[in-house]
Amino acid sequence: MRILIIEDETPAADRLKKMILDFEPTAEITSNLVSIASSVKWLKENQAPDLIFMDIHLSDGDSFEIFNEQEVTSPVVFVTAYDQYALEAFKVNSIDYLLKPVKKEDLSRALEKYKQRGSSNMQQMMDLLKQMNITPSTKETQKRIIIRYGDTIKMVEIADVAYFYTEDKINFLCTKDNIRYPIDQNLDELESMVDDAVFFRINRQYIININAIDKMLAWSKSRVKVILKPTCDNETIVSTERSPHFKEWLTGLKS
Repeated sequence: MRILIIEDETPAADRLKKMILDFEPTAEITSNLVSIASSVKWLKENQAPDLIFMDIHLSDGDSFEIFNEQEVTSPVVFVTAYDQYALEAFKVNSIDYLLKPVKKEDLSRALEKYKQRGSSNMQQMMDLLKQMNITPSTKETQKRIIIRYGDTIKMVEIADVAYFYTEDKINFLCTKDNIRYPIDQNLDELESMVDDAVFFRINRQYIININAIDKMLAWSKSRVKVILKPTCDNETIVSTERSPHFKEWLTGLKS
């Protein structure tokens, strides 16, 4: 049995792998992927695995985006923290779930379900997501941004951007490696280009990646001060009107 794990938390992935091999010693764990981008690339370049264990929340967004970008023919077992009521829908479908932290009896059930049914129907999965009011995003998001400075043209993966910002009427991006580039697009344009599950415009000056948040502090007027990594020279405070939406965004809800 060839099994693919898509999980961005290393301890959780290692524990899941060990538990799978305890039940299925001859299983081959083909890879452990940590993002939407790496999963799509792997699925395009490799033979479909027999079974996929997929975390719902990955470093660059919800894993449902994978299905928008690549046909997935393998049966999928979601790893999730959704509440028990919503998860009841899984019990009558060919797709199972594992609630974190994964329990041995739940993993055993999922593997047995795979063996009995062999494969899952993609339409069943999409119907299931619809039942749970979980709809894969249909927003067209840009994967890369082209930067021009002097005679040089450079391409930057948007997933590698920590934040976009405006300073002295010039727009910049800062990568996770703390490299800053001037860009042509303004923040209004960038808002429509990026995945709003990953990026949020906290005020007129900043659009931040959720993975760039190092610390959050309660601020006056029910606002939040965000400490970013890499650090920046300006204070990054969520504006009053955006604060309620920011808190929803942090939890994965959209308003």
